[in-house]
Amino acid sequence: MSNVEKISVSVTPQQADLVRAAVESGAYASGSEVIREAMRDWTAKWEVRKDDIERFRQLWDEGKASGSPVAVDFDTIRRAARLQLNAAKVNGR
Repeated sequence: MSNVEKISVSVTPQQADLVRAAVESGAYASGSEVIREAMRDWTAKWEVRKDDIERFRQLWDEGKASGSPVAVDFDTIRRAARLQLNAAKVNGR
């Protein structure tokens, strides 16, 4: 690997044991391989999470821009939704 950067990472003793066990089992040639695979998995999760965070920020901003809050009676909303759902079932939708 010609284009790598070496960094130091602290892990718990249990995590270090898991890395060593993975290497000793033959599944990985080195601890670095274990960590690189973990980073690939984390990167994929982070990309999804980043998009989710951005979407939540957009929704938050939209909510703030929508005006003053209005009290909501969730029981009334739930009843209306059930009526609508039952009507759709009766009409074959």
